[in-house]
Amino acid sequence: MAAPAADPPALEDRVVAAALVGTWPIYAIGGLYVLGPVLGVLLTALFCLRAYVRAGTPGAPPPIPFGVWVWIAAMVVMLLALLMGHWTQGLSTGQTLKSTIGWAKGWALFALFPLAGACLNIKAETVIKAASVTALISLLLTPLLFMAPKIGLPPTLFVSPLKAVGGPGPEFFAVQLYSMDPGDGLPRWRYFTPWSPAAAMIGNLYLILAIEDKRKLWRWIGIVSALAIIVLSKSRLGLVAAVIIWPSAWAVSRLGRPGLWLSGAVPTFMLLLFSGPILNFLDKLYMDIRGLRADSSRVREALGRLALDRWRDEAPVWGHGIVESGSHYVQFMPIGSHHTWFGLLFVKGAVGAGALGIALVWSLIEFAALSLTRRIGRAALAILLLMILFTIGENLEILAYLLWPGLLILGSAMAACARGREQVLKDGAIS
Repeated sequence: MAAPAADPPALEDRVVAAALVGTWPIYAIGGLYVLGPVLGVLLTALFCLRAYVRAGTPGAPPPIPFGVWVWIAAMVVMLLALLMGHWTQGLSTGQTLKSTIGWAKGWALFALFPLAGACLNIKAETVIKAASVTALISLLLTPLLFMAPKIGLPPTLFVSPLKAVGGPGPEFFAVQLYSMDPGDGLPRWRYFTPWSPAAAMIGNLYLILAIEDKRKLWRWIGIVSALAIIVLSKSRLGLVAAVIIWPSAWAVSRLGRPGLWLSGAVPTFMLLLFSGPILNFLDKLYMDIRGLRADSSRVREALGRLALDRWRDEAPVWGHGIVESGSHYVQFMPIGSHHTWFGLLFVKGAVGAGALGIALVWSLIEFAALSLTRRIGRAALAILLLMILFTIGENLEILAYLLWPGLLILGSAMAACARGREQVLKDGAIS
């Protein structure tokens, strides 16, 4: 007797797969910055439509998990902080509208995509498999990208007309082969991201997804591709993330196993015994890594000091509402850029920073607990740790349009957490 045919993929599952597999073709027309927000809105609209049309029927979407509500509430508080910051700083209505649109294309996606991942028929396996295809394309293009500066090709091929929709800058719509580091004059590679550290972050995201791929060949393709992106980005934070993120998530997922505690007893004792030399080595290693790009470190530290000082002295509660250009000393970089927390404090004050902090801590606890029993929990924990780590080197808001595959995985994990709580309550009621 023939096996029953598998259910065909849902519409949203096919859309997500097509969007992710199409990363490089869409990048080739400068459309990735548009894709992220549009996809987030479409998936949310599909959820709302189904919730309305199928209300009270078996085909209705499941209830929104509490973890998703936490992120929805946090992003709404972000919007409130933005509006209050504009009001207290006396900014114009036009500027407020522009900033609100920016919030919708940035921070709002941290609520929309987890909602879609939790409440629509989008499989985590679909995201992982589609990411593997993009990883393969990235790996195949790596030799061309690597040779581009050596054979005299220009760093930027063109800037897409899609920049007319508005965005943080032309680099978000540019098709770039590489960039030149102003510090040492050597090339760095960006792949399909606006700058090299962002490529390192996305490379680490693809590394996490690749490790979770159950197909051995595709797993190794994804790992090699992700490592190539991370190394060629020449991002110090990216290299650190590649070393610590996945092992940390794996270790947390094994905390419920007595064998881990027993096997870790001797190494822990040795670490304590030789803690002095180890700390000295780590301090020297940190200074060596920091010295690789001393000018970049100086600018980042100066931007951070400026953001903190002006936040504390001028707008501690609601922030300034908008970013402001820095002086020549910080290479005219916007104050609060290159750092999520400094940017939030400067633009949205303690209210905005607190909203993100609460959402991250809640999900960190939720995913750590889920990782003890579910692989999706381990993957979600690794992605969340990646986001937390890169808050100290990137502004997550303007890179949300690239993080959306990971945000879908977070939504799937939030749904798994909700189902687990329901099962515990049901078991308790039975007993």
